Amino acid sequence: MRTKNDHFIPASNKLEPHLWVNQYADYLFAYACLRVEDKELAKDLVQETFLGALERLEKFKGLCSEKTWLTAILKNKIFDVYRKRSSGLNGQSLSIANGLEIGEFFDGETGHWNKQHYPASFAIEQPDTLQNKEFHSLLQSCMKKFPPLWVSAFTMKHIDGESTETICSELNLTPSNFWVIMHRSKVQLRSYLQKNWI
Repeated sequence: MRTKNDHFIPASNKLEPHLWVNQYADYLFAYACLRVEDKELAKDLVQETFLGALERLEKFKGLCSEKTWLTAILKNKIFDVYRKRSSGLNGQSLSIANGLEIGEFFDGETGHWNKQHYPASFAIEQPDTLQNKEFHSLLQSCMKKFPPLWVSAFTMKHIDGESTETICSELNLTPSNFWVIMHRSKVQLRSYLQKNWI
């Protein structure tokens, strides 16, 4: 007889911790590498994910797959890294290249690029540029030049697809600070790609 605290876990969603390393380690490692750009840290995060999952076995309700559940745990650990890297940085001045002000690049009313600073075409014919290894490598090189707070915010927004509200909450940013970071990181990214990709 089940009590009200028992959770029904479908047979297809039962946990099998003894298989996690073989089934999910490579996927989780690749997921972490894309977001933290440090292979040793990524390995540590995957190990911490497995340990954290073992400590929370009783919390798994079977509403998602093991892979999804483990990825969610890893994602929270990556957010912890972002918070640690960005703590104390959100009060710093957010300078951009060549001393130009953000208003020189963007229209104050619409937020769109001003015509004289409109990005040049990248002449890319592939439909999914992020899958292009050369482009990805160039993107990572550019992002290494960003302050840690920018990297965290940019990755959460444009790689993980997180909402502005989540990013602001996780990184302790105001919405206006977040949008300044996004605009300035895009300006630097555009400049870097135009010099090195086109």
